[in-house]
Amino acid sequence: MITVLSGGTGTPKLLQGLKEILNPSELTIIVNTLENDYFSGVYVSADIDTVLYTMSDLINDEFWYGIKGDTFITHERLEEIGCAELLRIGDKDRATKIQKTQLMNKYGLAKACEIQAKNMGLDCKIIPMSEENSEIKIITDIGELEFHDFLIKHQSEPEVLDVKFSKVSPTEGIIDAINNSDAVIIGPSNPITSISPILSLDGVKEALENAYVVAISPIIGNDTVSGPASKFMKALDIEVSSYGVASLYQDFLDTFVIDDKDIDKKVEVNQIINKVIVTNTIMNNLDAKKNLAQIIIDSIP
Repeated sequence: MITVLSGGTGTPKLLQGLKEILNPSELTIIVNTLENDYFSGVYVSADIDTVLYTMSDLINDEFWYGIKGDTFITHERLEEIGCAELLRIGDKDRATKIQKTQLMNKYGLAKACEIQAKNMGLDCKIIPMSEENSEIKIITDIGELEFHDFLIKHQSEPEVLDVKFSKVSPTEGIIDAINNSDAVIIGPSNPITSISPILSLDGVKEALENAYVVAISPIIGNDTVSGPASKFMKALDIEVSSYGVASLYQDFLDTFVIDDKDIDKKVEVNQIINKVIVTNTIMNNLDAKKNLAQIIIDSIP
């Protein structure tokens, strides 16, 4: 059994590779919920939905958000009547979110995700990191911003001075999933707003210390493959490099995967992580995703 810690862009690319070389029933995916919130009256759990759509081959992999081939009739009509949405939600995607909102009100988020995964024919386990609402604030040079305002309204352009998020309780079963895994894979998602919230849950770091943990760097050179992680790392005085990411995970990390372009960082990273694998981590096609997934699985003793 393999447990994967996931955000919403880099790790789902890896999941596409993993599900090609493993039976999906062997996968438990613990997903970040830090950015979850209500928009237009429906509960939006972007990272969870991205994982659901990835595992069911529905994902719009141009944007790594929403359903491929979706229409936006409702979104466009809302704009026409003066009720514009911050998020561009597709019609089919909105149906998923409406269903999740209704299921949550009856059963809670974890059970809602379980029901939706089953309805999509998935054999893997997808577990939200917490059932509790999180709060995240991006402190910038133009003031304190909500996460989605920073990301979408301001296009991640302001200078980031600090990132603050509330502490929440882990969903039941997360610690057991880690404890019962042959290995834990920390995907190449944003280390500050996607992975660190999972690591901050009570008992997670302690469980990881007793597990075999492999992580993939989302940083190549001095920047992220995608997203604003580099701005967040700078704001928290963490070196924007594969070494900086390794330093965040060093207390429990057994193997760290860095990109070919970072081979000059290998010696430095080896000072804090015993096993460092240097390979191509750019997942721009299915073969690259499968190759990276296979290298990771082969590294597990």
